[in-house]
Amino acid sequence: MTFPLALSVVVGSRAYGLSVDGSDHDRRGVFVAPTRSFWSLDKPPTHFDGPLDEQFNWEFERFCTLATQANPTVLEVLWSPIVETVTPDGAALIGARQAFLSRRVFATYGNYARDQLAKVEARRARTGETNHKQAMHMIRLLIAGAHVLRTGDVLVDVGALRDRLLSVRRGEVGWDEISAWSSALLADLDDAARGTALPDGPDREGINRLLSATRERNL
Repeated sequence: MTFPLALSVVVGSRAYGLSVDGSDHDRRGVFVAPTRSFWSLDKPPTHFDGPLDEQFNWEFERFCTLATQANPTVLEVLWSPIVETVTPDGAALIGARQAFLSRRVFATYGNYARDQLAKVEARRARTGETNHKQAMHMIRLLIAGAHVLRTGDVLVDVGALRDRLLSVRRGEVGWDEISAWSSALLADLDDAARGTALPDGPDREGINRLLSATRERNL
């Protein structure tokens, strides 16, 4: 079962400004199931794939739930510089995006990055090889995490650091330098968290108003 998309954006390397020849066209979207479809035993899906290749879509309420948890992959959808589809429901979601931001991003961005770092180090210990693409995205996450804590905006396009980040991906940067860079960025993330003006939690009242208005429009 599929539904028309209220919002569809490009994410991944093309949105990050880090695409190279052959890079995927990763897409993420949000759909709004008709309100009456929730009034039966057979509920609408919380997500579906497609219709394009490499596209994944969440139902509006499920997307909001994940966004309140400061999931980096989900938050990036609301700040992607490449928007392909947007309806009034999608525009309302983007317009309310600040309501989803909170100090929780310190944990989510930091934990995602630490998880990537642990995987890279485990592979190095096991095989002696470095997953340079994984290392690049670990660094990107740390940079993005500190940015959102300081500015209240999610950094998606890191094109200003394209050359340096791609040199990591190509394996042109030694592990000692990567490790030192990640340590400095982890310290910077801590510093950004101490000075952030973001609230402790998301604006649940505002998000509930958004969800209620969306359900009413689709009744």
